[in-house]
Amino acid sequence: MNTDTATNTGIDTEAGMDTATAAPQARFRHLLAAEWIKFWSLRSTALVLVAGALTTFGICVNAARVNADRLAHQAELPPEPPSGKPPMPQMVYDPLGAAYVSPAWALLMIVVAALGASVVFGEYTSGLIRTTFAAVPARRAVVAAKVTVVGAVTLVLGAAVSGSSFGVTQAILRDHYGMSLTDPGALRAVTASALLLPLCALIGMTVGALIRHAAGAVVSVIGLLILVPQFFAGERYRWVAETGNAMPLTAWDRLVLNPGRDYDLGKYPLTVTEAWCVYGAWAAAAVAVAVLVVGRRDV
Repeated sequence: MNTDTATNTGIDTEAGMDTATAAPQARFRHLLAAEWIKFWSLRSTALVLVAGALTTFGICVNAARVNADRLAHQAELPPEPPSGKPPMPQMVYDPLGAAYVSPAWALLMIVVAALGASVVFGEYTSGLIRTTFAAVPARRAVVAAKVTVVGAVTLVLGAAVSGSSFGVTQAILRDHYGMSLTDPGALRAVTASALLLPLCALIGMTVGALIRHAAGAVVSVIGLLILVPQFFAGERYRWVAETGNAMPLTAWDRLVLNPGRDYDLGKYPLTVTEAWCVYGAWAAAAVAVAVLVVGRRDV
């Protein structure tokens, strides 16, 4: 088409080129909406979260009910335990332990972490990530939106499970020695358990970004969160104990431990402040690694 023809037909070629190149950029709220839709696109997402939450809640409530039944048939409260951490924290003399049964919460950790990993590797295995990056070349913004959505959902879930578990278990034990939220260690345990789920979800997202394979990511998440702390549970060498103390599960165990009981914290104890630092360090490292890996590795 020559210049005269373009002029006669009323087509402004330069304006058309400017219009084509000046496509509106996706704002962060648009990315949040897209990630929200993708997160809930699978019906199994809600089912897995609800099933994990109800299982954890049910185990803790059952522990409190069993403890209450035992105490109902005793003339007086059981004696204080000997110095030393009990083999199971939900034993009858620890009301806070009944609300946060370690195996139940470890199961919920795995569920949430595996779901976080699937948010990342699911897009890679399906090829949807190519469409995402074609529409939004700013990969860091995409990762930030994923972190925000997954973190918000799991934080709400964690707060609901933690708060309801504490409230119901202490209501069951109120006639014996139930705790209130103002008692020493209670609010800390509720908060730590609520924050545990978004922390594990972020770790799962990082593992999914690194491995990008369903089976490999899930197995790696289980090994990292559950098995590794067991490998570093000894106290013969300081570096072994300190490595174990740096794991999220160990930090959570310390934060939900009842300060009203004289438990033996071991030769190299983890302080409450150090446990919170473990939470923060893992969260910051998980986000940083996820942004770095997704931003540099090719699809």
